[in-house]
Amino acid sequence: MSKANEVSEVNVVNRGEIEIIRRKAARFSTTNISDALDSLSLKSGICGILPLFVCPKIFGPAVTLRITAFGLTPSKSHLGIEAITASQKGDIIVIDNGGRKDVSCWGEILSYGAKIKGVEGVVIDGAFRDIDDIRKTGFSVYARAVVPVTARKRIMGLETNTIIQCGGVQVRPGDFVMADGSGVVIIPMEKIEEVLNKAETLFNKEQAMIKELQKGIPIAEVDQKYAYEKMID
Repeated sequence: MSKANEVSEVNVVNRGEIEIIRRKAARFSTTNISDALDSLSLKSGICGILPLFVCPKIFGPAVTLRITAFGLTPSKSHLGIEAITASQKGDIIVIDNGGRKDVSCWGEILSYGAKIKGVEGVVIDGAFRDIDDIRKTGFSVYARAVVPVTARKRIMGLETNTIIQCGGVQVRPGDFVMADGSGVVIIPMEKIEEVLNKAETLFNKEQAMIKELQKGIPIAEVDQKYAYEKMID
């Protein structure tokens, strides 16, 4: 067993708790979570990984996949297959392809397989293809780019469910992922309760500010009252 897997198994959230966590997280956006992460001095939002077509917000535990270059050492299976096989309903597959935009590491067949398995979506630090076909499936894909170029004889899967990076943020199997129109955030599994509690505090403060603005109170007064500039201090 690798050290990476030892870390994930020690810290992983019990599957029975995930639906409770999911319900609590449902009211928040990635911006709320990013602010909470900032407030707690944790890595916040990831830059440049976005929905390239209209996708619903997704939230769930990470199943990780690291990609490497194709070469003389062959792959054991087509990339993505092991990650889908390892996934459970509600999981999100997170792919580390080092931000490459010149080659696809996800496509239509993988999307169908993941959707049928109950996977919430995929977050790719890299590119995917078959966007028009995937859009029809309703499966959520967040990525850096879309490209027609196949992975075959260019890249291959290296490791599934080990520690990876996504946009410079560490992602371990079981860490929580949220993605929406603003981008992607990663919540360390052992910090999930603390982050969601902080997000709720910040969310409630912003909602109170909006209510006062709707009443016609000048924004300068609202800003001063709620110390908005120092909200995440």
